[in-house]
Amino acid sequence: MASLSRALRGVAATRPRRSPAPGWALRPLASGAGPTSEKSVPYQRTLKEAQDASVAARGPSQPLPSTASVVVIGGGSLGCQTLYHLAKLGVSGAVLLERERLTSGTTWHTAGLLWQLRPSDVEVELLAHTRRVVSRDLEDETGLHTGWIQNGGLFIASSRQRLDEYKRLMSLGKVYGIESHVLSPGETKALYPLMNVEDLYGTLYVPHDGTMDPAGTCTSLARAATARGAQVIENCPVTGIRVRTDDFGVRRVAAVETEFGCIQTPCVVNCAGVWAGAVGRMAGVKVPLVAMHHAYVVTERIEGIQNMPNVRDHDASVYLRLQGDALSVGGYETNPIFWEEVSDKFAFGLFDLDWDVFTQHIEGAINRVPVLEKTGIKSTVCGPESFTPDHKPLMGEAPELRGFFLGCGFNSAGMMLGGGCGQQLASWIVHGRPEKDMHSYDIRRFHRSLTDHSRWIRERSHEAYAKNYSVVFPHDEPLAGRNMRTDPLHEELLARGCVFQERHGWERPGWFNAQGTAPVLPYDYYGAYGHRAREDYAYGQLLRQEHTFSFPPHHDAIKKECLACRGAAAVFNMSYFGKFYLVGPDARKAADWLFSADVSRPPGSTVYTCMLNHRGGTEGDLTVSRLAPGPQASPLAPAFEGDGYYLAVGGAVAQHSWSHISTVLQDRKFRCQLIDSSEDLGLLSVQGPASRAILQEVLEADLSDEAFPFSTHKLVRAAGHLESSHVRAGGHLEERPSGGPRPEGRLRIHHQ
Repeated sequence: MASLSRALRGVAATRPRRSPAPGWALRPLASGAGPTSEKSVPYQRTLKEAQDASVAARGPSQPLPSTASVVVIGGGSLGCQTLYHLAKLGVSGAVLLERERLTSGTTWHTAGLLWQLRPSDVEVELLAHTRRVVSRDLEDETGLHTGWIQNGGLFIASSRQRLDEYKRLMSLGKVYGIESHVLSPGETKALYPLMNVEDLYGTLYVPHDGTMDPAGTCTSLARAATARGAQVIENCPVTGIRVRTDDFGVRRVAAVETEFGCIQTPCVVNCAGVWAGAVGRMAGVKVPLVAMHHAYVVTERIEGIQNMPNVRDHDASVYLRLQGDALSVGGYETNPIFWEEVSDKFAFGLFDLDWDVFTQHIEGAINRVPVLEKTGIKSTVCGPESFTPDHKPLMGEAPELRGFFLGCGFNSAGMMLGGGCGQQLASWIVHGRPEKDMHSYDIRRFHRSLTDHSRWIRERSHEAYAKNYSVVFPHDEPLAGRNMRTDPLHEELLARGCVFQERHGWERPGWFNAQGTAPVLPYDYYGAYGHRAREDYAYGQLLRQEHTFSFPPHHDAIKKECLACRGAAAVFNMSYFGKFYLVGPDARKAADWLFSADVSRPPGSTVYTCMLNHRGGTEGDLTVSRLAPGPQASPLAPAFEGDGYYLAVGGAVAQHSWSHISTVLQDRKFRCQLIDSSEDLGLLSVQGPASRAILQEVLEADLSDEAFPFSTHKLVRAAGHLESSHVRAGGHLEERPSGGPRPEGRLRIHHQ
C-alpha cells in the first residue's frame, strides 16, 4: 500500500494542479460485491449490515402511523438526538423516518471527533451535553456501549497568536469546569513521543476529549427513544410535505407523504443533512447550504501511536484522529469539491478521493508526526457533507412555514454538536424557544433575500470552509458574498475612503481610510478553481492589519474621526436599520403585547422599547413611532385604518425581529399587517449639539425644542433640488456625563 510521502511525490510529479470538475464518479459501497480493500472504512460491520439489509428491504421497517405529534426526517446524528430528546421531554407519538438505514448519508462515515473547547460559550455548553449523553446517559439508560473513547485532545500552536487563542479557550473552559492545560513543547513531546515539536510555541491539552462511534451512538439513541414511546421507521423515503393555509393566510404543516402512506402531523423536523435542501423544497422552505466532498485517509498500523490523544493542527489545517493502532488524517482545504447534483440514491457510499485536493494535507501531517512519511494508507474515505454560509448550523422554525423546523447544515460537526443541538431543538419544538441563546444558529439570522441566493450561499460557504481552522479575530470581515445590499450613499462614501463592514447582507460604513479607497472586489475563492488570487488588494490588506486581539489599527482612525466631529459639534452617521410598519385594526393590541414599554401614545410620539418573549427574555430593542391613520399613502407611511406604528430595528437583527413579530401576530391572531420597507427607505443620523442647527438649513420645518420636543417625530419636506422628497425626522435629547450634564441633540432622518 502506498505511503503518504509516496502519494505526495506521485501527485506532484504526475498530476498538474487542476480545478475539480462537477460530476465526480461515485463508488457506491451498498451495491455489487461491497467495498474494495482500497475503500474499506472504519465501520465495516455497520456497512456490511446495511448492505445486506438494503438488498432485502422492500418497504418500511414497520407500519406507518396515521398521525404523529412530530415527524423527524433523517436518521443521522441530529435526527436521532432530536427524537431522543423529544421523548425525554415527554412528547408522545413522535416518529423518525429514515430513507435507508440509520446513519446512512453523511453520519456513517464521520470521523466522530469531540473537542470540548470552542470560542463560543454556548457551543461549549452544547458540546458538554453531547459528551454527557454519549459517555454516560445512553449507556445508563440502554445498557449499550455507544463507542465513546476518551483519549484526550491536543491543539497545536505554531504561532504566538495561536497560543494566545488557546489560552483564551482554556480560560473559557475553566468557567464550565473543563480541564485543560497549556503545555510547553517539551511537555507535549513527553505526552506524544511521535510528535515533532521543534516548530511549536506550545499546545493545549484537554484530557477528556474523545471520539464517538456513529453506529453505536445512533443505535443507542434509537433504543432509548423507542423505550419512551417514539417510533423509528427505516426504508421509508419522504416524497412530499403537505401544507395548509389557515383562515388568517398563514401556511402551516399538515402532513408528511411517503412512498408507503401519509402521516398527518403539525410539526416536521428537517434533519436530512446534505438532502435538507430537497426536503425544504418539498415544503417551499429555503435551506441555505451546499454539499461538498469531505475526506480523510486511514493509515496502516503505527507502532507507539496507541492511546495517543487526537490532534488538531489548526495552522496546518489538518487533524489526526486515533483509529485504534492507526491514524485518520483529514483537514480543510481551500479548493473543496462541490457536489453539484445531489443524488437521492446515495446512501452508504463514497466518492473517489481526489488526490489533487487532498495532498495539501499530507505535508502538514508528516511535519507534525514524521513517522507518517513511511506509513502506508489502508483506506480512503471521501463522503458528502453539508456546509453553510457562516459555518454555523441551521436550526429553528422556518419563517416561511409554521411547524417546519430545521436541524441541518452542521459543517461536518453533526456528531459533535448533535447532543446539545438535539436537546435545544426539542425544547424549541415543545416550549417555543430553546433553553440556551441559539441566536447564532437560528435560521432567521439570514435575511430572506439571501437564503436562496445561490452565488451568496456558494461563496460564503466556500470561504467559511476554507477558513474553518483560521484564528477567529474579532475585527475580521468576509471577502465572499459582498455588495449584496448597498445604500444609495454607498458609492459616495466609498469614494471618500470608507472601509465597509458586512452585517446581515448590508454593506455598512466601518471607518475611513486616509490612504485612499478600499473597495470590496468580487470574490476570488482564494485562488481556487482557476481564479486568480489578488496579490495587491487594498481591502484585503487592511483586513490583515486588523488580525489582532488588541486594539485594531482603525481604532486610531475612529478616534480622529470622533474628535473631528466633536470639534464640529455634530456627528453624521449612516445607519442600517430594518424599517417596518405595523398597521391595522388590532395594531394597538399587538403593540401592547409585543413591546415592554407603553407605546399607546398620541400620533407623533416615539418610544424606545424592548421586545420580550413569553419567558420574559429579550428578543430585541427598537424605536416605535405612533402614526396617524390616513386614507391615502404618503411616501413615508402606508394607508391604513385603525392604528399604526413605524418600527426602526437594528439592521443586524432585522430579520430576526421581523420573524418574531410575525410569529406573535400569527399566534395571537391579531388583525394587522407587518410591512417591510427596509429596502425602500434610508436612515441618516446627525448627532451632537449643532445637529438641529445643521438640519435647520436642510429641512422645511421648525426644529426648535418647543416645536419639535424630545421623543417625537413628524413628516417634513426637504429643501433644495429634492423638492418633492419627504423625511420622517425623530428628535432625541441625551445627557453627556463628562463635564456635567449638557443636552446633546440627535435627529434621525428616515428618507425615501
